[in-house]
Amino acid sequence: MKIPVKNFENKTVRELDLPDEVFAYPYKEHLIHTVVQAYLAGNRAGTHKTKVRSEVAGSGKKLWKQKGTGRARVGSVRSPIWRHGGTVHGPVPRDYGKDVSAREKRNALRSALARKLKDSQIIVLESLDVPSHKTRDLVSLLSLVGAEGKVLVVDRIDNENLVLAGRNNPTVKTVDARGVQVYDVIDRPWLVFSEQALGRLVEVLAR
Repeated sequence: MKIPVKNFENKTVRELDLPDEVFAYPYKEHLIHTVVQAYLAGNRAGTHKTKVRSEVAGSGKKLWKQKGTGRARVGSVRSPIWRHGGTVHGPVPRDYGKDVSAREKRNALRSALARKLKDSQIIVLESLDVPSHKTRDLVSLLSLVGAEGKVLVVDRIDNENLVLAGRNNPTVKTVDARGVQVYDVIDRPWLVFSEQALGRLVEVLAR
């Protein structure tokens, strides 16, 4: 399986062999769904909290005697049925994380990348060493190679110009080759790799 390697002028300079272990992997929608759910769940803070009757402000004194007043019996102003009282069965801090094995994550990423390649939505450039840190220059470059709309750009984390140019545009996300997530792959129509970054990613996924 081969893919063209292009330059900034959108001209093919050579072809790159892709391993079938990664890019011929079968599409497994349920596995991708499971891994994406785990990713989104892990991003939840889980810090929500309401106060129960023992935590809200207010006296614990009985407001009036139990019998003889003709009024409903009540024990405290902090009762949940009173205004400003405690909350019953409210949310408490919790961890939303789901257990997904490293093998499942790796296979889900293989599956997502294989589908992107099948749909011709992967672009490989010989280098992503952009000459400027300006956002508009990066957007122009991506448009020239055919990547428009939401784009995931994969290179190395120390490519400072690329990181600076991409961080001010919500449609462009730049990540290191070792930081590619299944969610980002399926969330963005286009994937743009530098040749070096694709090699590093394949090295991990082909194990």
